[in-house]
Amino acid sequence: MRHRTAHWLFTALLLFALAASAQTSLTLEQAVRTALEQNPSRKAVVFEQHAAAADTKLARSSLLPRIGFGEGYQRGNDPVFVFGGKLRQQRFTTSDFSLNLLNTPTPFGNFATRFSGQWQLFDSGVSWLSLRQAKQLNTVAQRTLERTDQELVMRVVDAYAGLLLAIKQQQVAEDAVKTSGSILERSRANVQAGMVVESDQLSALVNDAARQEELIRARNSVALARAQLNHDMGVPPDTQYEAVELLTERSLPPVDLKELEKRALDRRPDLQGLTLRKAIQGDEVRAAKAAFGPRLNAIANWEMDNPHFNGGGGNNWLAAFELQVDLFNGGAKLARLDRERALKGRIDALHDAAIHSIRLEVRKAYLDFDSARQQVEVARAAVGQAHESLRIGQNRYESGLSTITDLLRMEEAALRAEADYSQSLYRLRTSYASLELAAGTLDLNSPVIKQ
Repeated sequence: MRHRTAHWLFTALLLFALAASAQTSLTLEQAVRTALEQNPSRKAVVFEQHAAAADTKLARSSLLPRIGFGEGYQRGNDPVFVFGGKLRQQRFTTSDFSLNLLNTPTPFGNFATRFSGQWQLFDSGVSWLSLRQAKQLNTVAQRTLERTDQELVMRVVDAYAGLLLAIKQQQVAEDAVKTSGSILERSRANVQAGMVVESDQLSALVNDAARQEELIRARNSVALARAQLNHDMGVPPDTQYEAVELLTERSLPPVDLKELEKRALDRRPDLQGLTLRKAIQGDEVRAAKAAFGPRLNAIANWEMDNPHFNGGGGNNWLAAFELQVDLFNGGAKLARLDRERALKGRIDALHDAAIHSIRLEVRKAYLDFDSARQQVEVARAAVGQAHESLRIGQNRYESGLSTITDLLRMEEAALRAEADYSQSLYRLRTSYASLELAAGTLDLNSPVIKQ
């Protein structure tokens, strides 16, 4: 019984170790979700958005009164201090009018407990404008986070597709090594049979070495592509996984250029952020004008003065209103108003430039996707033609009807066709994602990710 228990325990530990060492599968959607949770650059933008939300609370606090508390103790024989302290403690007597006591009083102690309050009742609307600006800046931070998410999704899509492309290129390189080895064996057999000269075998050897070098580069490209994807996801560079998707053709929804331009101008988060910044700068101009207006403050104090900490004295209060008007400040407010107006003109120009840039981005992304879609069709046909040509060339070479040069040229054409087809599939996927990024609609529900 004990041996059987030990056997089962050993088996369980072995299965656990194998499961832990096995590579986990990774889909594009999982990669995107991981990046949105762990990418450190996105986390920094999230904290910026939190800071903007805190700035809104800070701006709102300027509309509320300030209340303070203080507790202090003083002791001395300064005549003014002693005279005023006794009055505040409500312990002043007729004997305190003695000239000797007035001029050289005995040391006197006072415990002062104070509550103070101040409230800016009116500042010509500056505080309300600051609050509105803070709210708008918080919204700008949210739009920035949305655009950061879209750009991060684009990076992950590109990196994942790049990994699939590298894996496909490695597979093509492995097949090319097998093909070059087969050509080398045929050339050796033909040399031994006296059908071709020895230079054919040397050409086949050189070709085989070239294919081995390409395989080495392809394997390193896979490792680099995996490290790039890990970087974009925000995971350690040595994280291992198996990309379960394949670099194959996908049926993507049709797109319309006019509709995409309209959607981009309506939904691009960065353009929405610039629109908000226009409104913010308009409030900056209004705040600069409001700074010329008056300010009205209310002030109140309540104080308790005691000879001992536990009491024994008196209390007093004071309330006041203060009106402030800047009559002359050296032209600083006029200069600020000129500056804010200039900045408003600048942000208006940047907004117009952004609209033109977005239209151009959408048009370029649309044309790139259209080119990639057509290139896939051409490359697909070229692959079939190249492989058929290689098959015929191999048969002709075995029959002595063609030279090794012709065969190697056909093999090179087949490899180039495979590479072009893989590249076109990669461009098809990434160009559609770029099109959605330009339109401001790229997210987890994108057809590039979900299909």
